[in-house]
Amino acid sequence: MKAWIPNFVTLLNLFCGCAALICILDLRFIPAFWFLFAAGWFDFADGLVARSLNVSSEHGKELDSLADMVSFGVVPAVIYYVLLQLPTDPAPAPSANWPLALQAPISWSWYAAPALIVALFSALRLAKFNLDTRQTENFIGVATPTSTVYAVGLMLIVATNQNWAPYALHPLVIYPSILLMSYLLVSEHPMFSFKLHGFGWAGNETRYIFAALAICLLILLWTSAFPFIVLVYVILNLVYPPTPAKSTL
Repeated sequence: MKAWIPNFVTLLNLFCGCAALICILDLRFIPAFWFLFAAGWFDFADGLVARSLNVSSEHGKELDSLADMVSFGVVPAVIYYVLLQLPTDPAPAPSANWPLALQAPISWSWYAAPALIVALFSALRLAKFNLDTRQTENFIGVATPTSTVYAVGLMLIVATNQNWAPYALHPLVIYPSILLMSYLLVSEHPMFSFKLHGFGWAGNETRYIFAALAICLLILLWTSAFPFIVLVYVILNLVYPPTPAKSTL
């Protein structure tokens, strides 16, 4: 029974991801954000619980990937899909109805269908991660939660910043974002994880620089900061890539 405790935490991740999907399709972006925040916390906590209880199983690893596929694979794809269906030049709406006043309900659209590519590449990413022994300390390619943070950031701009919403909704922003994130999910570019090697500067330089820049962006932009934080993360990794571990496959 003890081994099922981390699995239960993983299922809470899946539950929150499903709840977020419903909220996104209903254009309730702020509740969707909080469900995804909870999903991310449970995704972190299941491993922490497993280590603290000294339990591990292949069943739990597979369950974790399945939950992540929904919360961090399907969810960002649906966010892009929904944003592509909203008008790029919305009329001013009372804040209480924003963005509900834009358009509802969401229907099938070939115009928005390319957004679902993100779900496909997220599946490839998760399958690769399960087998790639190089990703114990750092990542190869962008992790699915990072891709989700970028999509959620665009969603929050639409929900909270009416001045910037037309830019976040513009196809010239969304389509390149879909292509960029899909590519980065399966790329061979090494990306640093957020595991600190002690608390000293040596070995953690890029992480501390990123943390400082992320805090500055949050102070300056608040809820509109998340896409820019992800872009800073990607740029830092391209300029100062971590050394990837050798594969034993």
